[in-house]
Amino acid sequence: MFETLLYEVKDGKCYITLNRPEVYNALNNKLLTELHEAISICKNDDAVRVLVISGGDGKAFCSGADLKSGITDSNLGNVLKATYNPLIMGMKTLEKPIICKLNGMAAGAGMSLVLACDMIIADKNTYMSELFVGIGLLPDAGSMYFLPRMIGTLKAFELCSTGRKVFMEEALQMGLVNKIIETELLSYEVEKMADFYAKSATKSIGLMKNILNKSFENDLETVLNLEAEGQTQCGYSHDFAEGVMAFLQKKEPNFQGK
Repeated sequence: MFETLLYEVKDGKCYITLNRPEVYNALNNKLLTELHEAISICKNDDAVRVLVISGGDGKAFCSGADLKSGITDSNLGNVLKATYNPLIMGMKTLEKPIICKLNGMAAGAGMSLVLACDMIIADKNTYMSELFVGIGLLPDAGSMYFLPRMIGTLKAFELCSTGRKVFMEEALQMGLVNKIIETELLSYEVEKMADFYAKSATKSIGLMKNILNKSFENDLETVLNLEAEGQTQCGYSHDFAEGVMAFLQKKEPNFQGK
């Protein structure tokens, strides 16, 4: 189906694996286009309850833009609007949780891709870097939106303006990742979290994601109204009825994500 990534759906879980190991999974136009397409397929597949994104070679999650493939448009803003921006918006508006299995270094736009996920479970021995400044560019693909919200403006400026490597112990302390795991246990931990979401009330989780992503841009009254609107949808859902019944009967709920 795809040339630059692997796509698999199994037991409610969708796995997207970046698959350009010869260039450390660098992002060219083909990979960006296929990623966007894969996210769209995932969005429209009711069998998918959670998405896991990883790098395929174990050395790099994603090394950023593939500069060796050449620049298709000298106006880099046009490139962003045509490729990166739709992908990042597709990820953040996907009403399903996205887990990043950070199984190798993430640099430049590769780091932006990581930050666009909803949960980041990282190999303890890897790192991230906003290396744009090293080639005279500024961080893009959402990094300057995500970073200050995650770690504050002072640290965000530091990481953006220096491009230094952030290893995972520091990333965990900053709040850049959810968990750091020893290499040999990473797949197990990611799978355990993916299993949790695949069996969870993912309709309500999708609504949570949507409201949380809007919380910084809205006042309290607006967020209260968004919560009320979302709760109305949840109140009519299968999962709410199932959850209440299971609670009263003291058994595990069989959520359907509906």
